[in-house]
Amino acid sequence: MSSQTLAEKMISKNHMGISIASVTIGVGILTFPRSLAKATGAFDGWISVVLSGFCACVIGWLLAKLAARFPRQSFFEFTSIIATKPIAYILTLVVCIYTMLFVSFEIRAIGNIAKQYLFYNTPVEMITLSFLLIVQYAVVGARVSMLRLNLLFLPVVLVVMLIVLLFTTQLFEVENIRPFFSSDWPALMEGTRAVGLSYSGFEIILFYTMLMKNPKEGAKAVTLGLSIPILLYLTIYMFVIGVFSADVATNLTYPTIELAKEVEIPGGFFERVESIFFTIWIMTIFNTCAMWLDITVLNLQSMFHKVRKTVWVLILSPIIYFVAMLPQNLVDFFTFADSITYFGMIVVYLCPILLLLIAVIRGVKGHE
Repeated sequence: MSSQTLAEKMISKNHMGISIASVTIGVGILTFPRSLAKATGAFDGWISVVLSGFCACVIGWLLAKLAARFPRQSFFEFTSIIATKPIAYILTLVVCIYTMLFVSFEIRAIGNIAKQYLFYNTPVEMITLSFLLIVQYAVVGARVSMLRLNLLFLPVVLVVMLIVLLFTTQLFEVENIRPFFSSDWPALMEGTRAVGLSYSGFEIILFYTMLMKNPKEGAKAVTLGLSIPILLYLTIYMFVIGVFSADVATNLTYPTIELAKEVEIPGGFFERVESIFFTIWIMTIFNTCAMWLDITVLNLQSMFHKVRKTVWVLILSPIIYFVAMLPQNLVDFFTFADSITYFGMIVVYLCPILLLLIAVIRGVKGHE
């Protein structure tokens, strides 16, 4: 393999940062204002957004440091070096279960929200299956090409979100955000936990650092990638509370979409802005699902080298679809989401940090 071909298959720090931002801005952006308003009951929830974002940056920095110690090595390979192969097999398989569950959650979210706002008469099963087939097609292709879609889609999503917020400024009422600093610390901590679920995604740095041109820049990429969701979540929460008030926001299933529904563009050229917003938002969910499914395949291939990527995708897809169809209603769906997030905190936050601690104590490093 020539050095030029290898360079073409590597991604930069900025590219990784954009990928982290894209995978983080997922379903959580639609629901977090409700959870945050319910926890804090006031405009002060913005403090929880900042605190939770800071915690995510610290954890992401630690994960990036772990991956950077073992450049060009997969999660399974450097876990084998740190904690023996049997443990590496077990931990990598558990990570694969987590990433598969995350894909199931995301495609089911697409099915639920698309049926509610776009395709009223289409069964949620068909919407979910159609979306999964498209994700399959993306994952089977070249990995770096799939990641580069983030460079195309994320700016469009941010511009549309900015337009939505711009046209809702006239609906903003200052009385809805008063009084300031009325929440106590227990409420703010509960809000930090609630919005923390929406920051899931930056852990892809564990698996994609091996593709970076300079793996040591992984920590900077995490900071760059999380700064975009932090600013976006801050702005969205302020507008949701300013337009609806905290009491109303706690009763909205998808406050961000409801905010888009309030937009009225002069001239009546677009009457249903929420449909445009949701259509653009699907781009981000597509990238999120594709990356999580690709990470699942990447980890499985690192353990079982002889099985091709296409075979793994065909094996995993029916399982992912079956799990996605298990929740029977919205209550089951959100319970499923919370369970996945808490499971992920142990698997991709706590365990890798422990691995980093062991690697530092033992002085274990990889070689590029």
